[in-house]
Amino acid sequence: MLTKEQNDLLTQTGPGTPGGELMRRYWQPVALSEELPVGGAPVPVRLLGEDLVLFRDEQGQPGLLGIHCSHRGADLSYGRLEDGGLRCIYHGWLYDRNGRCLEQPGEPAGSTFHERIRHPAYPCREAGGIILTYLGAGEAPLLPNYEFLMAPDDRRTSSRAHMDCNYLQGNEGNIDPQHLGILHRINWRREDNGLGAGASTDSLYTDSGPELQVEATDFGLRIFAVRGATDGRRYLRISNFIYPNLSAFPGGGRGEGYSVNWHVPIDDTHHWKFTISFSRDDAFDRNRFRQRSDETLPNYHLTRTRDNRYGQDRNEMDTETWAGVGFNFVVHDKLATETAGEIQDRTQEHTTWSDKAIVMQRLELLKAIGDVQAGEDAPHIARDAAANYFPFLGAVDALIPASEDWRNEWKRHYAAGREAAAPFGTG
Repeated sequence: MLTKEQNDLLTQTGPGTPGGELMRRYWQPVALSEELPVGGAPVPVRLLGEDLVLFRDEQGQPGLLGIHCSHRGADLSYGRLEDGGLRCIYHGWLYDRNGRCLEQPGEPAGSTFHERIRHPAYPCREAGGIILTYLGAGEAPLLPNYEFLMAPDDRRTSSRAHMDCNYLQGNEGNIDPQHLGILHRINWRREDNGLGAGASTDSLYTDSGPELQVEATDFGLRIFAVRGATDGRRYLRISNFIYPNLSAFPGGGRGEGYSVNWHVPIDDTHHWKFTISFSRDDAFDRNRFRQRSDETLPNYHLTRTRDNRYGQDRNEMDTETWAGVGFNFVVHDKLATETAGEIQDRTQEHTTWSDKAIVMQRLELLKAIGDVQAGEDAPHIARDAAANYFPFLGAVDALIPASEDWRNEWKRHYAAGREAAAPFGTG
């Protein structure tokens, strides 16, 4: 249980808020690359409570500007892409992606007033099929050299989904291993419906009370969940919380790899859930994501919403799925997190032993917010290229002998991952 003041610190991310200042110390996704084709129209976006416009210039480079023209406030998302930048259609002011005003057609010949205009502009980088931006003050840190961002296109898929709740609710669901065996329960073996198979996945549904352990790391938290399996083995699932709003968890295409959910605040009551899944070999299975795309509208909103009660089917609950809202886990999570309210009132909750990762995450974030307020750097920030390397960040699911020390199992898997990832480069 949190105090109201603590809940506000963790959930408010707009300009000038302590939580917003922490978020602005990190690169954040703003859109999928597919949303901004070369020559495509500018895209209005809202991020961390700020209204912005995303565009590609004639060189194909993404730029992110304040959406209102510095002249008299017209919406730049209706602008023209020409002459090296984005031109306002009201009076023709032209901006490049760095926020410099290149032209002001209404000014007298020889005027240099345009040189004094610095329009709000934020740097952008493209990686992993995602356009990321840095909204903070000062020089941006290095874009993290995460393995999932550097994977080749044919070994990775990126998507996003709109969520009608605060970002923290989504991220807390990712680091809650106990709910997997309840909310996502499917009443038959997974190989029967093409979602995957094996004793490990069966264990999720037959052992809903895993043994849990959480340890702090330089990137956030490493979370262990151990369940009973068959033939004297145990099912080990390792996931990560990554500062400040990411999680890594087992799952993705076939082959070594994992998935990441990145919960990016639109404002305090809505967020985007970006999901990146990758495989380290060349056997990425995109068919596993077909149903997810079938339930997503062109604007990346899901067809199942609170307004239609997420399409819950009581007959399905009797015969097929525990939640009765289909097989798409994104919908399951959407229902669970959105129905807690736009901003969950954590002064009214009752956390238990199984919530230890969530409690630790909150404490880590509160400490990070305090450090930034005190003038210190945020945790897990890379400013030295030699240190921009994260070999022990990732996720594992494995069946292991009951006699094996599961606390050290991740070292073997991550060592293999480092070798497999070497061809991906350093980005």
